[in-house]
Amino acid sequence: MNILVIGANGQVGKQLVERLGHSEHQVRGMIREESQAADLEAFGAETVVADLEGDISHAVRGCDAIVFAAGSGAHTGPDKTELVDHLGAIRSIEEAEKQGVMRFVMLSALRAKEPEKGPEKLHHYLEAKKKADDRLAASHLDYTIVRPGRLSNEPGQGTVSASESLEFQPDPITRTDVAESLAEILDLKNTHRKGIDLLPGTTPIREALKKL
Repeated sequence: MNILVIGANGQVGKQLVERLGHSEHQVRGMIREESQAADLEAFGAETVVADLEGDISHAVRGCDAIVFAAGSGAHTGPDKTELVDHLGAIRSIEEAEKQGVMRFVMLSALRAKEPEKGPEKLHHYLEAKKKADDRLAASHLDYTIVRPGRLSNEPGQGTVSASESLEFQPDPITRTDVAESLAEILDLKNTHRKGIDLLPGTTPIREALKKL
């Protein structure tokens, strides 16, 4: 597949691009600035400059799948969060629909299902994620919404707990394990049209995802 990673220069996105760059797939990393290209191209990726607040049709053109891994960050103000995590995500979904890109994987957040249960300081972030997730779930695309818990930069474990519904827990899941899960999900048809909660666990990643 030709896979577009939106948010390719982010912490999870960059690891996903590296993983896909060593796979049988072709990967295109969408970046905001040309200066971000070198690191991704070193992984074997093509890069394309585009801004989620504008036209991204040229970035989507020719792709078979999209992974939306962009995020304004939980500490960003409500205005920027709305532009990226809500409206930018919806722009990506609509462009996929317009161009017939059926496979769409959304990186969301565990508490986006019920933003009001998250910390008050994260409500605007979780609400933006929920609006984007709901729009994707209402589409005709072969979507998967991936909702990891708290994230860490510790080394990946290669194991997770994955289910359509998991209770929040404070222990973080590594960004490496999330990126590996996203890469695996792209090829697993049993994950189509599902939301998947992702937390640290003891089951090998592919095995956990194939059981869904």
